[in-house]
Amino acid sequence: MSDVKHLTSANFEELTSKGTVLIDFWATWCGPCRMLGPVLDQVAAEMGDDVVIGKINVDEEQDLAVKFSVRSIPAMFILKDGEVRESFVGVKDKATLVNALKSV
Repeated sequence: MSDVKHLTSANFEELTSKGTVLIDFWATWCGPCRMLGPVLDQVAAEMGDDVVIGKINVDEEQDLAVKFSVRSIPAMFILKDGEVRESFVGVKDKATLVNALKSV
């Protein structure tokens, strides 16, 4: 079982450069972001160690938000070996995210 990881500028490269990664840009004051949290926990449990599920707080990691041109949150990006393959804005259900992760 995999846990959702807290991504920062310090560990970003290490955790996203290899394999499949789902990154969620969020903030504590964002209601839809809080709704998405349990969904990401479910995705992490289902996908296990096959993928990394990571969250980036836009208030704490503004440089990463700028790097990905995040304009509204929640914003999610699926990376494969460090390259963006798919992106979503807004709350998505578990099935949508799992299917997207399996198809990259």
